[in-house]
Amino acid sequence: MNKIINQQNDLLNKIGNTPLIELESLSKPNESYFAKLENHNPYGSIKDRAAYWMIIEAEKNGILKKNHSIIIEPTSGNTGIALTGIAKSLGYGIEIVIPEKASNETKNIIKSLGAKIYETTDDLCPKVGSGTDQSIALATSIASSRPKIYYSPNQYSNEANFFGHYNGTGPEIWKQTNGDITHFFTGVGTGGTITGVSTFIKEKNPKIKIIAVQPQINHLIQGLRNFEESAKPELFIKREKIVDDWITITNDEAFSVVKTILNKDKMLVSPSSATVYAAMQKYNFDSDIDTKCIVGIFADDGRKFKSIYVNQNIFTQSEFDYALKKSKYIPKLAYTKNDA
Repeated sequence: MNKIINQQNDLLNKIGNTPLIELESLSKPNESYFAKLENHNPYGSIKDRAAYWMIIEAEKNGILKKNHSIIIEPTSGNTGIALTGIAKSLGYGIEIVIPEKASNETKNIIKSLGAKIYETTDDLCPKVGSGTDQSIALATSIASSRPKIYYSPNQYSNEANFFGHYNGTGPEIWKQTNGDITHFFTGVGTGGTITGVSTFIKEKNPKIKIIAVQPQINHLIQGLRNFEESAKPELFIKREKIVDDWITITNDEAFSVVKTILNKDKMLVSPSSATVYAAMQKYNFDSDIDTKCIVGIFADDGRKFKSIYVNQNIFTQSEFDYALKKSKYIPKLAYTKNDA
């Protein structure tokens, strides 16, 4: 039993401290671009941080009971993977509500990790707002039916989501850039990443510019949301003034850079990471800053998006397999042996 507990602790201790890698395809004299590679978390994405913090806080507050409680959450993918892996390792049941449009690889990973899945006809990312939130409504309904057993972390309003980045991702980026960061780019979903990281680094240097990246309306980017078609989550609204600027990236702009990043930076990225890269590439920077240090969040990698990339004619099946082998930054994950 102690051996199993130690293995669980070793796994959870690997959350965070992800690498910051320079993007040679974008960097130029006096302008350095970096990607924060969140695929190096044990379950493969930045959502490991929020999932862990939300579960630990629920434990501290006596909400969760091992081998009794069931966690249920609506998600477009990464939070579902992270919650399932962490919940199972800590002795909790787990049920995930997910849009049917999420990649088959994502759903297969969640199933292989042991979660029960409910699929809804939501758009790719469960929308916040009346009449558009089938995934959120279903998870809420199930949780409220048996409140002594079910617990929904509700990543859209849970402050632990914010603190996972305020206490983890933000300090890491500040340390890794030696405090030289001038611009921060990240996609927005729940708002936890952008508000947590930005609050911390702005406390260190209020001049750092925060750029929120959103996909187009009716987008194909799993994990991100467009706030023209979806209401802003409560977690984001509380601190949205931290954002200095917005940039919208089209599906074509995002998918068109996937091969560029692979060929020039040796990274097989996810659609959401490609969206952030495209934003960093497209953005009109202030000319009054002589030396720029630009950091973007690459929330996960591309290994679970094979079906999406083949469907969008980015890769053939064989090209994708070759790209996976060619990539330098594909770590072994906690579920690799079960990965679809």
